[in-house]
Amino acid sequence: MIARMYDALHDPESRPVLTTETDTGSGGYTHWFFKAPRSAEDLVAARDAIAAWARIAYGWIGRSPDYKAAFLATLGANADFYDPYQANARRWYREAQEKVLYFNHAIVNPPVDRHRPPDEVADVYMHVEKETDAGLVVSGAKVVATGSALTHYNFIAHYGPLPIQKKEFALVFIVPMGTPGVKLISRPSYQMMAEVMGSPFDYPLSSRVDENDAIFIFDRVLVPWENVFVYGDIEKVNGFFPASGFVPRFTFHGCCRLAVKLDFLAGLLLKGVEATGVREFRGVQAQVGEVLAWRNLFWGLTDAMARAPILWTGGSVLPNPDYGLAYRVLATIAYPRVKEIIEQTLSSSLIYLNSHAIDFQTLEIRPYLDKYVRGSGGCGAVERVKLMKLIWDAIGTEFGGRHELYERNYAGNHENIRLEVLLAAVASGAADRYKGFAEQCMAEYDLDGWTVPDLINPDDVNFHRHRRQGRPTGPAGEEPVDQERRGWL
Repeated sequence: MIARMYDALHDPESRPVLTTETDTGSGGYTHWFFKAPRSAEDLVAARDAIAAWARIAYGWIGRSPDYKAAFLATLGANADFYDPYQANARRWYREAQEKVLYFNHAIVNPPVDRHRPPDEVADVYMHVEKETDAGLVVSGAKVVATGSALTHYNFIAHYGPLPIQKKEFALVFIVPMGTPGVKLISRPSYQMMAEVMGSPFDYPLSSRVDENDAIFIFDRVLVPWENVFVYGDIEKVNGFFPASGFVPRFTFHGCCRLAVKLDFLAGLLLKGVEATGVREFRGVQAQVGEVLAWRNLFWGLTDAMARAPILWTGGSVLPNPDYGLAYRVLATIAYPRVKEIIEQTLSSSLIYLNSHAIDFQTLEIRPYLDKYVRGSGGCGAVERVKLMKLIWDAIGTEFGGRHELYERNYAGNHENIRLEVLLAAVASGAADRYKGFAEQCMAEYDLDGWTVPDLINPDDVNFHRHRRQGRPTGPAGEEPVDQERRGWL
């Protein structure tokens, strides 16, 4: 499936959408997202290229080769941030663009003693053991290196709630996957399970788009100086994510990919309610409509990110970060909700299935399947089972469960993604603008009433003001009424 993506870069039909000329002077072409954008139009083209690549895998490969271009395409315009390693940044920008290199990344510390500062967990967390003329000798672990077994290079940085405090932990660098001392310890392969116990008919997603996740271990790995971006600069490594341009771009990529995935899930649900005969139920229609609304929301966010960019370094632009931060939060709500709706509307249909494709080729079993496992509206048993197994693979198998976990945590932990919306609003001045808007309203009145000339105080009819001033408060034409006697005290 990854090969399909690379082949599409050279296909005359897909190449015009996927690629653009490089800015390296080579006269070659590259995927749109690997080149620094200069305008909203460039970002719209990049969005369409991301989506076109995502559709090749039906939205199910999150860490596709263009994902890490979210970082790589920033290196040219933002090279000076990496001083004294700015030459490394410029070289990697050119090389990644020319070759459309496939990177994975591992930026989070393992779930071991996370309550302690990184330097207190030196036996586990990634750090420099020594400096040499050839480079840095690094040991430690990171998670989760998704898709790493298929990639050319790994990118290492720091992301976490506790800041780096010591020089030897302050690292941002690249390493080839074949470097001696690099180890991958992978979770179970859902693809292998599908091949041994099933078939493409039974596991149509697990069989081909399982991005294996791995524990990424360095055992005294030599990182050459030419692959280093940050070392020893504690302030810079802690500020890498807001300063590098990576966050607005990875949220842009993630939102585009999720929108494609929701297109696919919406299509499955629409077909599923037809096959089960519940399409005309009002409640089902309402739930399908909600799924479509979520789909529309994320496509709208991609448009907003692309068409309202912010100016950045070197004449480049970044996708609008406010909408990117909104995507990070809303995706964690939307995906579990879409999964829940599919489970509610299709319910037992998702497990009212035979175990293997070979059952349909078994003469003793086939008549029963054709009769009892058929769908509604003329949908045959093979067609219905094929559809339901695809839906179950999407949401119910180990593969499907992993994808829910992925969408919940892909953009960061559930607290940070919300906290960073607030921090960004404070840093940009937006929080002050919002407070100022509220204060503008509050400034239009005080204890004596309106303070602006175009609003009129109701002094002539206000009960409490008349009472305070000793003026009549009874019905027109009547004498003042004793307040205690009326029972108003």
